[in-house]
Amino acid sequence: MKYALLICTPVGGEELSPEDIAGDPRFTSYIEEVRGRDLMRGGARLRPSTDATTVRVQGDEVLLSDGPFVESKEYVAGIDIVEVADLDEAIALASRHPAALGGGSVEVRPVWE
Repeated sequence: MKYALLICTPVGGEELSPEDIAGDPRFTSYIEEVRGRDLMRGGARLRPSTDATTVRVQGDEVLLSDGPFVESKEYVAGIDIVEVADLDEAIALASRHPAALGGGSVEVRPVWE
């Protein structure tokens, strides 16, 4: 079954670029494990929430605002798509993600197929 792992970072926390992640042994070890077990199906590192644009539609009017949709203590910084046997395996994988271990969180969500 496929799961989306939404990688959440604390607002005001350290912004890691793809280059930072590539040089961080916590991340490289995790990535090697996931890819080595052939679980990765896709993913991306996202720009900070301050670079986001929120789109709403009210009637015929398209409303745009800068930044994230809601105020929160965390924001989605990336997404991994993994294919594992079940929710338990997805949770076990998420619990080893460096973001979950470093003050952030990883939301595990099934993917509609």
